[in-house]
Amino acid sequence: MLYKSLKNFKYKVSFKEAVLTGQSPEKGLYFPEKIPVLKKKIIKNISNYDEHHLMMEVIQPFIGNEIPHRELLNIISNTVNFKININNIYDNIYSLELFLGPTMAFKDIGVKFMSGCIKYFCKELELNKNIIILTATSGDTGAAVANAFNKIDGVKVVILYPSSKISILQEKQITTLGNNILALEIKGNFDDCQMLVKKAFSDNQIRENLFITSANSINIARLLSQIFYYFMCYKLLFPIHSHSHSNEKLIISIPSGNFGNICAGLIAFKMGLPVKQFIAATNINDTIPRLLKTGIYNPFPTQETISNAMDISDPSNFSRIMYMFKNVNNIKKLVSAYSFSDKETFEIIKSIWANYKYIMDPHGAIGYLGLKQFLKKKNNTKNIFLSTAAPVKFLDKISKGIDQKISLEKKVIKLLKKEKKSIQLSNKYDTFKKWLLNLD
Repeated sequence: MLYKSLKNFKYKVSFKEAVLTGQSPEKGLYFPEKIPVLKKKIIKNISNYDEHHLMMEVIQPFIGNEIPHRELLNIISNTVNFKININNIYDNIYSLELFLGPTMAFKDIGVKFMSGCIKYFCKELELNKNIIILTATSGDTGAAVANAFNKIDGVKVVILYPSSKISILQEKQITTLGNNILALEIKGNFDDCQMLVKKAFSDNQIRENLFITSANSINIARLLSQIFYYFMCYKLLFPIHSHSHSNEKLIISIPSGNFGNICAGLIAFKMGLPVKQFIAATNINDTIPRLLKTGIYNPFPTQETISNAMDISDPSNFSRIMYMFKNVNNIKKLVSAYSFSDKETFEIIKSIWANYKYIMDPHGAIGYLGLKQFLKKKNNTKNIFLSTAAPVKFLDKISKGIDQKISLEKKVIKLLKKEKKSIQLSNKYDTFKKWLLNLD
């Protein structure tokens, strides 16, 4: 399988090169030359696959022989080593809980898989300098990256996060590990952090002096591993003794910020997963809902919300979605998009707790709101929203009373007591570049 640059379709690289370089020299994201279609018997018999072999079926066609079968299965086993849960909230409304991993967010699987691939490929490289993982985060990516790469020899991790715009727990997860994890607290928003990372990747002086790659969803390994969520969702909905689904199509609502997760879902659809409709649910940073309504891509300045991981106005992964579907009208046939305010988010968290004793974090709440906006009346379809982060990460954004119902695990209490260590920088590229070039 080769990967083409979306800025230059003639420029094609291997999976290995796509993972290690992050993006092409002209700042293009990589995308598979073709999307493999799974055999129908895999979908029909999906309940017979354990998690590791199901992910192998999903991911191996994209990798080919670049990672041997045994090594790839080992990477997958180390990636999917925690539970993914589906919770029936009421009627045909389900929450796919992707936050049961080490950093309590859906990013864990994508980042752990990517780190496994990088570690494998690094064994083949004879480098006389560190690999630098350069990552911008709006909250959860940074924590997952820090956890996945902590104490790995030959790797330094530089995480850029917007000052005072992520939750207290998210910040502690990023800034308290030390070792090879360097946290840059940027004066600005996530889009500023992402801009600094993108500029660094296209800067010839940096690329000549440093070996850099990305752990954001611009990295193809991150994106491809997230396809697994959707096949796993289908498996959980139709357990081994259930033969009633006969390719029943799902409706899936995805809280969307940088649009990597929904992009992975759309790839799963192209691979043969039976999905009737995707819903891209955003907060007031509503570039894509407006695009699907007007046909005009016009990012406004990013606004701060309680669903901070989605405070993104210029989502990188949308270029991949446009490539897959060619134009906005084709996207609209499969994707609906809605945006919601903090007030709506806050109120639905309270309402779902009051009525069903289920606690949602602000991002999952927006996913739920998107699902309900799309569903005008009850139906017999399985309707799923993705819960992408544990509510405990957002105690300061959940109303009094509900927050007291969330038990603090010992590891969370211990983490909150740790001392934050970050390096404060402006959002000026020259300042960041100078700092990066002086990195040992």
